Parts: sequence; C-alpha cells; structure tokens
Amino acid sequence: MSENPTTPATAAAKPDAPVAAPLASPAREAISREADAQQSGAQEARSLGSTAVSAATPRRGEPMFPDGTGPAADPAGSHHERRIRSFQPRRSRVSPSQADALRRRWPTWGLDIDGLSRIDLDAFFDGRPVVLEIGFGMGEATAQMAAADPDTGILACDVHTPGQGNLLGLAERNGLSNIRVANGDAIILLREMLAPASLAGLRIYFPDPWPKKRHHKRRLVQPEFIALATTRLAPGALVHCATDWEPYAEQMLEVLSAEPTLENLHPGYAPRPDFRPLTKFEGQGLDKGHVVHDLLFRRRDT
Repeated sequence: MSENPTTPATAAAKPDAPVAAPLASPAREAISREADAQQSGAQEARSLGSTAVSAATPRRGEPMFPDGTGPAADPAGSHHERRIRSFQPRRSRVSPSQADALRRRWPTWGLDIDGLSRIDLDAFFDGRPVVLEIGFGMGEATAQMAAADPDTGILACDVHTPGQGNLLGLAERNGLSNIRVANGDAIILLREMLAPASLAGLRIYFPDPWPKKRHHKRRLVQPEFIALATTRLAPGALVHCATDWEPYAEQMLEVLSAEPTLENLHPGYAPRPDFRPLTKFEGQGLDKGHVVHDLLFRRRDT
C-alpha cells in the first residue's frame, strides 16, 4: 500500500473521467451492513465501558490523537487565515472502532491539509486517476463508489472525525485500497496542495445548504470556488453536485453554467446517475417529499 507522499509546494498555476459503473447489489449490501454496524458505535462504547469511551473522547483542549497517528484538529492553522468558511469543524465523539481505524490507517491512508506541500497523487493512488469528493458524511456512499470502480482513486475530504474513522474502517474491512481521506479545508487543498489539471473529477454531494439568507455567503459552491476547482480538473473531468435544497440547487446551476470552462451535460438538472448510491439519509428525505437535484458538468477540452 502506498505511503503518504508529498513534494514541496509550488506556486498555484493560473487556469489554463471515467464514470463509475453501478455497484453490484451484493457489494452494496455488504457495505450497507458495515455502515449500519458503525452507526451503533455508541452502543459499542457503552458495552466496552467508560475507559474505552474516555480513550476516544479527549478532555476539552486536549488533542484527540496526541501521538500524531490521527487527523489534526486544525492542520492549516485556519484561525490565522481571514476567510469565510463553508464548514464548521466537528471533532465530536468517536466510537472505539472509529478511533482504532484512525490510529491504524491514518499514517498510510490519511492526509492533513496543512497547505505546506504538494501531493503526489500518482504515488498516493498507485497511478489511478483521482476524483476529489468534498464532504462525505459517514462515508457509506464513498465506500460503495470505490467498490464499484476500483480503478479510480477517491480523495475524500471532510472535517468530521467520526466520519473519517468510519470511512477508513469501511475501506479496510471491504479491501478498498483506492480511498484516501483528507482532513481539513478543501479550498486550501485545491489551492496549495493539488497540481493543475491533476483531477479526473469533482464530487460535492449534499453540502451544507446554509438556508438562512445571511449565511448564503458560506455556501461552498460559489463562483470563486468553482473557478479555482476547475484549474485542478483535467480536460474531460466530470463535476457532479447533488442537493435536496431547492434554492441551493438553483444557485449551483447558475454558478456552474456561468463558468466558461464547464459545459452542462444536460439541459438543466440531470437524472440521478446509477453510480451515485442512494444513501439512507437521502432515502429518508425522499420519503418526506424532498426533491433531489443532480448536476453533471464536464471540463472543456480547451
């Protein structure tokens, strides 16, 4: 398995994929069972006693992984950079199994977004084309897509520590060597740590909609973000967004359509492609009458 290789960072360049097959139902069911097992982490912690819980939950002000074997609390020192963010770090309680997966798998499959070095994606993913997924929750859908397309690497970025541990555990138990987990700010990752035209795709599924009007500036999909992200996409790379918040879907469509380096693969919203798994969270929303919008855009060749 590849280690966690990086090379010295260079100045970001100015603006200048394959689509996964549907997951066979047995593999989908296996990962779903794994996800259900992980969601019972609180029961597991209680059964193991207070010692196990306290080991996975540091006291206020203490690092969760003081030995450096897990994700850092603030890898890029984000409090020194004055910028409105689309996320709030959520280093909430992890289950003992999630903490164990982080401690064991993080040194080889994990990456702190510190903004100090350029990632060698070829070395990190054994030469596979790489898709960046921003915000993966507990990682069930990510694991299913990785299982369906083992020849594509998934660089999964999030700040939710339990989700990071859950995804690493799913990857290990299901033999998914094409997943790497990045911890921290996706903008710093794109701007400082990824080379131009290095990504085969970008996935943003159900990002925080920030529904209040005064918070709209915190939404991830903004013109400046998409302009940056497209510089890291190779020609032909697929940009796939999905949301169940209608006003945010309208904003996504407007922003993506206005980016000159992208072209819409559909006249408006796209039908949900088979390679994006239907998650339990999404299914619950559909049962409540929510309408999910997918958007599929392609990076132009020139």
